[in-house]
Parts: sequence; structure tokens; C-alpha cells
Amino acid sequence: MIASLPMYDRPETAAANDRLWQAVRARLGEGPEALTRDGDLWAQWTHPDLVLSQTCGLPYRACLHDKVALVGTPVCDLPDCPPGQYYSVFVARRDDPRDDPQDYAQAVLAFNDGLSQSGWAAPQAWAAARGFGFDRVRRTGGHALSVEAVAGGRADIAALDALSWRFMARTDRFARELRVIGRTDPTPALPWITAATRDPAPVRAALSEALAAMPPEDRDTLGISGLVEAAPDAYLALPIPAPPASELT
Repeated sequence: MIASLPMYDRPETAAANDRLWQAVRARLGEGPEALTRDGDLWAQWTHPDLVLSQTCGLPYRACLHDKVALVGTPVCDLPDCPPGQYYSVFVARRDDPRDDPQDYAQAVLAFNDGLSQSGWAAPQAWAAARGFGFDRVRRTGGHALSVEAVAGGRADIAALDALSWRFMARTDRFARELRVIGRTDPTPALPWITAATRDPAPVRAALSEALAAMPPEDRDTLGISGLVEAAPDAYLALPIPAPPASELT
């Protein structure tokens, strides 16, 4: 059996994620003794023995929705955000005088991956609603690397999951050189999934109970307070963005 919580697993969140999984496992009555923290994520997400994992909304609707069972959607501790949704924040250097993401239409956007909802789809949808696109882009391979690219001057702006930014702003030195200049529209938060052959209801119940019983310090560390039962259509209704036409090297 496999369980993983890879999307928000950092040194400062690892212990809280471990406790959350142990609470789920105790209530479910089965599952691996420890979370998987290495190996290929796609192999984990599509493994027939997957008990619980978390993916991003764009991979779910683009590639995974017919290969996994949807468990639920987290309730994120974010201001002005409906339960079960999240948003991206736009970050730029503190010494950059531009105050609106629209002012960066011709600037360089750092993004983690073309299959990222928060780093790619959300900012491009936000821009498209305002009549432009972020066309000059640099792929970095991770949210933290995007933030470092902006801080180091290799890009001018980045969009990243607001919870990921919260973690970085608390602990990462390079984040101090940046500021938030806007945010995208809310979309369904990062879905928890299980194997397509598994009934998601017992997993959902165990996870919901474990989240409700989380100690306040773990709730604050993870920025998640509960679970919303969402339908796949909540994710599938969103457009799938085109990949970048060209990228800076």
C-alpha cells in the first residue's frame, strides 16, 4: 500500500504530515506505516495500491480524473477564500516599483511546470480575463525555484499557491526580498485522491475525522482545517491551458 502527501511536504511540515497520516491510518484500520517521500509521483498517483495522496488540480483534470477516485478537497486557511478553494499569489521583488500584475505583461514570468494549476494555469487565466497573456516565461521546476528566480533577477514575477507562499514567507530567506502584488481568482484546492479501484468513502471519512482532531499547532503549520466533498466536475469545468509557446533559457 502507498500513502503520500507530497504537495505541501517541507522540512517544517513533515512532522505534522506524518501525524496526520497516522491519524488517518488509525481510523481507516489499514495503510502503510509511513508516508512515501521518494519516487515518481505519477507512478504513486496511478498505483492500484494507493490509499491516499494529494495532487494538483490541473494534473487531476488533464490526466488523472479517470484513473483515480476523488477523496475530497482541503479547506485552506486563506483569507477571503471559500471552503474547498484556494488561489495563487503574484510575487515580485520589493524594489520593483510595479504594483499590479498587469504591469508585468511584457516581463518574465517564472513558473514551476506547465501542468501546475497555481503556477501556470491560474496566472494565465487571470491574464486572459484581462486581455493579455504572460508570454515571456521561464520554467523553473518548482515553486521555491520560481521564487528564487524572481529574487535573483532571472524573472520578474511568479504566481504560486498561496499556502506554499505562506510556508516560504515564514522560513525561506530569499522570500524576504519579495512582496505580494496580487492574487488570482479562487479555484478548487489541491485534491486528495485514492486508487480508482478503492471506495473513497472510508478514506474520506477517516481523513475528515483526522483533520477535525488535528491539534491547533498542526492546523496552523499545515494551513488546512478540514475537508469538503467535491465532485470531479468542480475541477473538470476549468479550462486546460495551452503549454508555453516558447521559454527563456
